[in-house]
Amino acid sequence: MVLLALMQANAVVLDIEANCGAVDAAAATAAAAGAQLLLTPELFPVGYAPLRLRAELDPAALATIRQALADIARTNGIALVYSLPAVTAAGEWQITATLVDEHGDELLSYAKVHLFGPEERQAFVPAVASPGVVNFHGVKVSMVICYDVEFPESVRAAALRGAELLLVPTALGEGFEAVPQVLVRARALENHLTVAYANHSGTEDGCDFLGGSVVAAPDGGLLASAGPGTELLFAELPAPGAAGQDVAYLEDLRPEIYRSWGS
Repeated sequence: MVLLALMQANAVVLDIEANCGAVDAAAATAAAAGAQLLLTPELFPVGYAPLRLRAELDPAALATIRQALADIARTNGIALVYSLPAVTAAGEWQITATLVDEHGDELLSYAKVHLFGPEERQAFVPAVASPGVVNFHGVKVSMVICYDVEFPESVRAAALRGAELLLVPTALGEGFEAVPQVLVRARALENHLTVAYANHSGTEDGCDFLGGSVVAAPDGGLLASAGPGTELLFAELPAPGAAGQDVAYLEDLRPEIYRSWGS
């Protein structure tokens, strides 16, 4: 069985040393508790402030930050999901998530497809690639980022590729309680997978975050949930097929019919 840890915390915008220090402390605590993987929130190492990141963050610093995070995973002996901006070969900025294993080696990467709000759309460009899947300790793992999980197509794409665990770094503000409590749980149920959703807490650059991180089981129930403040959540992943199979949603899909309906 895989023990998963979720970091919910308040980042300091552009204080990379402090933010990476918080990730390091969470990784040490999670590893000591026996967790194999730590999920951190969207853009946590640099803080969530799209316009400030675009204006003030030196892209040349990103490689050093990535190496520091890989070193955190390796030093603590725990796999890590972190989220950072990335700059494409064409010079476009995207929001990404990366899974590194306990040795600090990259296993999977993903770039955000659905950007939320005017600031994200001004600072970043939406990606187009579908979520990939990788085997992690016998579990097929995929990733999307924040707003992506609110679109059933994103999660269904991962599920159809065999994902059993979907990791979601997020930056969800206050007033959107239905996302973790309704949508995330629905995505888990309708796709027969576990969804781990890790959010910020507190206030960053004028944005008040909800907290409320959750781990939703394949039957739609909650394996773990957080309050509004700083918290380290733990959840043991259910065995594949242990729950959520009473209704064969994936087997009963009729994609040829849906295509005939049009978009």
